[in-house]
Amino acid sequence: MTTVPVQRRRVGRRAIPYVLLAVLTVAAGVVAWYSSRSNNATIGPEGVLIYRVPDLAPRSTTLTGQPVDGITCRTVAKEVVKYHIHVHIAIYVNGAMERLPAGIGITEPAVVSKYSTGEFYDVGLYDCLYWIHTHAADGIVHVEAPVKGLYTLGQFFDIWHQPLTTDQVGPALGKVVVFENGKRLSGDPRLTALLPHGVIQIDVGTPTVAFQPVTFKVSGGCGEGTTSCSR
Repeated sequence: MTTVPVQRRRVGRRAIPYVLLAVLTVAAGVVAWYSSRSNNATIGPEGVLIYRVPDLAPRSTTLTGQPVDGITCRTVAKEVVKYHIHVHIAIYVNGAMERLPAGIGITEPAVVSKYSTGEFYDVGLYDCLYWIHTHAADGIVHVEAPVKGLYTLGQFFDIWHQPLTTDQVGPALGKVVVFENGKRLSGDPRLTALLPHGVIQIDVGTPTVAFQPVTFKVSGGCGEGTTSCSR
């Protein structure tokens, strides 16, 4: 009667090294993944990491100044900013990171400042800037609007002139999953709100990458005519 418990305890002891090995292997993989991400990035001109990965699509598809979804394109002389927020957007295509290019929402000829850490696009005398745009390739989307309102991911992609549906993001095809601030969203990705200091992750295809938290603070010039870059 006493032999069965003893055998169970022995089996348990034998299993411990294998359990520890599995845990250590998973932990090592996580550490290596985070290390590879850190080694593949530099701090950009806005004080936010820029990853050395492909652009999802070129900035050159940005529309040329016509109003988009009620959002106008304004020159530096006519820019009025009363609502300024930042949103971080990360994109994974079939599990691999791709990025938003610098200069989405800024027409030609944009003012381009070149730094050792990357390029910074801004509006000048002869081009215009949509309220929703990017200055650098760091995933930071700026909303610099004359009025406070609810702005969406769909508006941003319309300005970029790139598709955004439940099975396509830019040129990438596949099932689309959107996370915002850690929550997996359902429904039309175009309706995703651009929230102050929000973190949006878009997965296209398989595998779906688990939500990756991002902590950021935008610094630097942050564009002409702006009210604050500290948010």
